[in-house]
Amino acid sequence: MSTQAADSPAHAVVLRDVTEADRQRLLDWRNSPEVAAFMYSDHTIGQAEHDRWFDGMAGDARRRYWVIEVDGEPVGLANLADIDARNRRCAWAYYLASPSVRGLGVGSYIEFWVIEYVFKVLGFDKLWCEVLLSNEGVWKLHERYGFQREALFRHHVIKDGAPADVVGLGLLAQDWPARREAMAQRLMDKGYALPFA
Repeated sequence: MSTQAADSPAHAVVLRDVTEADRQRLLDWRNSPEVAAFMYSDHTIGQAEHDRWFDGMAGDARRRYWVIEVDGEPVGLANLADIDARNRRCAWAYYLASPSVRGLGVGSYIEFWVIEYVFKVLGFDKLWCEVLLSNEGVWKLHERYGFQREALFRHHVIKDGAPADVVGLGLLAQDWPARREAMAQRLMDKGYALPFA
């Protein structure tokens, strides 16, 4: 399944399901310094560990992954995790592995797309995430979209041999309408069409 995310005069952004052809690409991305710097673990992921994770995606109803493409080129990964239909909530994360797409508003568009998918398509009440406190650009982006800081997990992970703090953020479906119009306008001003309209 391929889901159209946005069309702009300059760039087309699509979220599509992960396929077998992505197996090696995702391992390469995950081990790249640009991506690994913002993950919880620091170790280099080997092929066997990666294959266990990749093969485990199939049939796991608690998680969902999409490859992010810009102008037909794979550039990153977005996912939902801890999908809990009973409690109508899930977690999410994404990364852009290609420096060439930074500054184009792609991350902001993915944020909007995932929020709309979770609240409109899945009908959930809550979307939440965890971000390294040092990754200020990302947690500030989440806050711009209406996420509220719900937790500060002190010394939550070890990064580069030292304890690192993690911010927990959450967005409720009832709070999204207050931010949606402004965020939608920002994206349309950049030439993006809104998803799930």
